[in-house]
Amino acid sequence: MRQKTFLVFGATGQTGQHFVALALKAGHKVRALARNPEKLTSTGADLRVHPGSIHTAADWAGLVPGADYVVAMLGDRKTQEKHNINTAFVRSLIPAMRAHGVKRLLYQAGGLTRVPGRRLSPVVWTIRKSVARGYEGQHRDNEAVLRYLMQDAGDIEWMVHRAGIGSNGPSRGVLQRSASKISIATFQDCAAYNYRTVLDPAAVHTYDMSKYQK
Repeated sequence: MRQKTFLVFGATGQTGQHFVALALKAGHKVRALARNPEKLTSTGADLRVHPGSIHTAADWAGLVPGADYVVAMLGDRKTQEKHNINTAFVRSLIPAMRAHGVKRLLYQAGGLTRVPGRRLSPVVWTIRKSVARGYEGQHRDNEAVLRYLMQDAGDIEWMVHRAGIGSNGPSRGVLQRSASKISIATFQDCAAYNYRTVLDPAAVHTYDMSKYQK
């Protein structure tokens, strides 16, 4: 594969750090927006780190032109308790992508995110309303993002990974797309899944979970 350019939002997060490292190792260029650029552990001539926030379009709009793939791995649980910050960001991002002919977007959501028009299984719903109730704001925000993509962004090659992120331990194997089953995975494995999936045309307009291959 020839060298591509990845625009990464959430690069200093635990999944984002692994994603940036993978893309650079594969020989690609990475543009990353970070509120605290010093937290990014990767370095190299192919990495461009731009300080800024997703809340301010002027901070990131100039990073969109020329990108081949956009990857968003974002989460701010405290703020998302009251505000759909990711939804507001994606609603600004999609028009910017259209304006510059950037087609492919991978958005990472949580595994407890409900697909609009569908119900979560009783087990998953129970988990969401009990042990994961502190993340309800994030679930609502992710669901609003997915609803927007499904209803208003059909021209964009989007894909949503409903990830079951668990720990920062070593790799436990290879994750594969699944419409009905989910594995609690490491950050490293979720990043590898995101990297493979954003390159996969068959994943366009999917909102799958991920599970480990047997």
